[in-house]
Amino acid sequence: MSSALSCSACKNGVAQPFPFSMAFQPIVDVDSERVFAYEALVRGPQADSAASVMRQVNESNRYAFDQSCRVKAIGLAAHLGLAQTGARLCINFMPQAVYSPVACIQLTLKTARSCDFPCDHLVFEFVESEQTLDTAHVRRIIAEYRKQGFQIALDDFGAGYSGLNLLAELPPDIVKLDMALTRNLHQRPTARAIVESVVKLAGTLGCQVIAEGIETTDELKAVRDCGISLVQGYLLAKPAFEALPSFTLPKQSAHLPQLAALPAQQPAIAARQSSPARNRFASGLQVLRDAAEMFVPSNPRSRETPIR
Repeated sequence: MSSALSCSACKNGVAQPFPFSMAFQPIVDVDSERVFAYEALVRGPQADSAASVMRQVNESNRYAFDQSCRVKAIGLAAHLGLAQTGARLCINFMPQAVYSPVACIQLTLKTARSCDFPCDHLVFEFVESEQTLDTAHVRRIIAEYRKQGFQIALDDFGAGYSGLNLLAELPPDIVKLDMALTRNLHQRPTARAIVESVVKLAGTLGCQVIAEGIETTDELKAVRDCGISLVQGYLLAKPAFEALPSFTLPKQSAHLPQLAALPAQQPAIAARQSSPARNRFASGLQVLRDAAEMFVPSNPRSRETPIR
C-alpha cells in the first residue's frame, strides 16, 4: 500500500477485505462481581470460527483487516451499549499492520468519536508470540496510544518468546496470563510459583493481571489464591456472537478467600527508579527464571483466537 493511499485510508477508512463480525467475551472482576472488560473476538459472518477468518488474512490485506477490526469492534460494542455498562473494550491489534502510530490511529479515533465511545475505555492488546516483534516500533505505538488515553495489554503472557524482556522493554498496563500457565494450576506447584511471581512483579510495575482460560472452579480458586481477581474463561462465560453475554460465578466462589486491594497503578518507569522497587523487580525476575527452568506447559484444552 502506498503512503498516500495509507494516509487517506487512516483518515477515511478502507473497504473491509472480506466479511467477518465479532463475538464478545467478558473479563470479570470476581471480587466486585462486575464485568471489567469485554474482549472482541473475530468471527465469520455466520458465527464461523476465528480460524476460518484468519486463514484469509495475508500480507496484502493485513492493514485493511486490522483497521476494519477496530471499526467493527467499536461500532458493534457501541450499538450493544457496552459503554453504558462501564466496562472496557479490549481490541487485539497487529503491530506489523501499523506503519505509522500517529496516522494509523486516526480512523480508530474517528470511529470512537462518531460512536460516542470513550477512548479511556479502550484497551489494545498485542501478543508476545511474534518472534520477530519490532520492540522499537511497538514502543512508539504504545506511546502514541497512551497519549490518546488507551490502555495497553500484553496478551498470552507465558506462551511467547521473550515475555520478561517485553515487560522490561514495553511495560503494559495489563498482563494477560496465557492458559498454558493457568491450566490445572491447582495441580501444578511449579506453574503456581510462576504465577505468584508474575503477580508480585506486576504489582511492582503497576500492572493489572488477568487470568485467561479459566474452565474449572479449582482453577478459579487457584488464581484467586495467587492474588488475581480479573478472570476470563468458559467457567464464567463463553463468547457470544454480536452480543454482550452475562456471566455466572460458581456458588463456591462465595467461599473463596477475598483478595487484598491491588496497589494503585503507577508509571512503570517511576517504579523502576526507586531502589526497593528495583530490588523487588530483580527478585521477581530471578524467581521466574528459576521456576521457568522446571516449567513444561500442559496442553491447553481450548483457546479462543482473538483479532490477530
